[in-house]
Amino acid sequence: MNIGIIGLGLMGGSIAKAVKKYAIAKNVYGYARNEQTAKEIEDLKLVDKLMSLEDLKKNSDVIILAIPVDSIISMFGELKDTSKNTTIMDLGSTKEYIVKNIPKEIRKNFIAAHPMTGTENFGPKAAIDGLYEGKTVVLCDLEENDEIHKNRAIKIFQNIGMRLVFMKASDHDIHACYMSHLPHAISYSLANTVMSHEDPRSIIALAAGGFKDMSRVAKSSPNMWTDIFKQNRKNLLKSIDLFETHMKEVRDMVEKEDYEALALWMKKANSLHEIL
Repeated sequence: MNIGIIGLGLMGGSIAKAVKKYAIAKNVYGYARNEQTAKEIEDLKLVDKLMSLEDLKKNSDVIILAIPVDSIISMFGELKDTSKNTTIMDLGSTKEYIVKNIPKEIRKNFIAAHPMTGTENFGPKAAIDGLYEGKTVVLCDLEENDEIHKNRAIKIFQNIGMRLVFMKASDHDIHACYMSHLPHAISYSLANTVMSHEDPRSIIALAAGGFKDMSRVAKSSPNMWTDIFKQNRKNLLKSIDLFETHMKEVRDMVEKEDYEALALWMKKANSLHEIL
């Protein structure tokens, strides 16, 4: 099949590499609005051909939207006239708001997917081999899709080595909030806390592996994550409330010098990695 990709940054560029590697696509087409981005895509040879949106729609059996979540909503108006035989998939990190806004003209052929993978980098140069292999993809509300589109999506993700999980969009957004969105909010907060207190020389001298691991995702695209926080606002606020409750607990234990309780609290946290 011919696969068209809109948005050839980390996620889109990496899936272009994957469908080529596993010979899933006869041709991989791309669309980019920005001239500089288009040049990078061509220099990196991420796709076989860049084309206009109209040409991509006409020539693709599958269209993958690998763009920020607000941009996916904005793109719907331009996709309403897409053939009912063309599968459209998004790779956005939130699902409920996207699903609620899919135009009725393309609801049967629109697959709501979220590959649970990524790095802190963005843009065409961030595309890498192996980003999807061995990772999980969540497919939401497939009962709304025609069989041909459901089967195409499943085939693509299975063939690039992903584990499939099926879920309601609303449930996905709750779980993704705790597994991804809250950790990003915490990482940005940690980075800003350190920046407001420490001078650059001390940061360079003393920042060790633990700090670098915890603050790494604070390098992620602010534009993309602003959109995600906005679309999953309700769940994010609840998760921040819960996190603040746990931070108050540790503060109280340290204030009261109750180090036995603190050690038990930490031991409980250790059990997370037994699950992982």
